[in-house]
Amino acid sequence: MDIESAFKKGIRTWARWVNRHVDATKTTIFFRSISPQHQCYNETQPIMDESFVYAFPKPMKDIIDRTIGSMKIPVRYLNITKLSEYRRDAHPALYARNQEKLLKSGMQLQQKKSLPDCSHWCLPGLPDTWNRLLYASLVLDTSIS
Repeated sequence: MDIESAFKKGIRTWARWVNRHVDATKTTIFFRSISPQHQCYNETQPIMDESFVYAFPKPMKDIIDRTIGSMKIPVRYLNITKLSEYRRDAHPALYARNQEKLLKSGMQLQQKKSLPDCSHWCLPGLPDTWNRLLYASLVLDTSIS
């Protein structure tokens, strides 16, 4: 199965579950977009070009937009992808350069570029910003009681 088809199937399954099992009078649903995939090894500066176009595939964004837009339960969409893409420097790969000294076998040296885990950003940093956006959505939304 290709990635787009799998993603569409997964998000539609999630949407059906939410529509069937969530009471919108008692619960607010938030959907946070993904942290972007990118090459961040040795990045030391954030992207400062405001015209920067992020790499998140448009078909996947369209799947999210269509799915959330067609749900009977309202969903608050927190799109953190572009915001996060600007901060390529806020990633542990920046700090992985010194790990080469710690690696002992040739196989480990070959795998050194795969050491950083893109789902773990350095703190304080991007996850704090994501949490602030969620908090602001909760506090400023008068429809949430």
